[in-house]
Amino acid sequence: MTDTNHVVLVGRLTKDLGTDERSFGYVANGQARANVSIAVNRSKKNGDQWIDEVNYFDVTIWGKTAENLKPYLTKGKQIVVDGYLKQDRWEKDGQKFSKVTVVATNVQLIGGKGDGTSQAPAGAPHFQPANNSSNGYSSGYSADSYGDTGMDIPEDIPF
Repeated sequence: MTDTNHVVLVGRLTKDLGTDERSFGYVANGQARANVSIAVNRSKKNGDQWIDEVNYFDVTIWGKTAENLKPYLTKGKQIVVDGYLKQDRWEKDGQKFSKVTVVATNVQLIGGKGDGTSQAPAGAPHFQPANNSSNGYSSGYSADSYGDTGMDIPEDIPF
């Protein structure tokens, strides 16, 4: 039986991609590699107060995904990373070292450039659904309402 190693993170980039050769480059076989760091905020309760706790994660993005996202991976940009954890171990001068990184299998751009807006950057790919009907179904199908529509849920739910 295979074990599970899967992680999904939503965070903000800590610096622009491509500011140095360690953050973006090509490996010997010609495959693109992007190394980014994201800050992931988490709120937790400390007594009667909520405090923010920030964790930083190193993420490696490979191949065409790295190449295609390079112009959009800028400091403060919020992204979703879907991938797995990889541990590298090495020894230097008799001392053992270890580092865990996230290897991205899928990356999605969300939000704005850290300003809280949801505007995509100029020139960013834009998804336009093929169907422009108002109910989200093709014109040959009508959506019938069965039971509760969910519209009576209060806006101030505490979660």
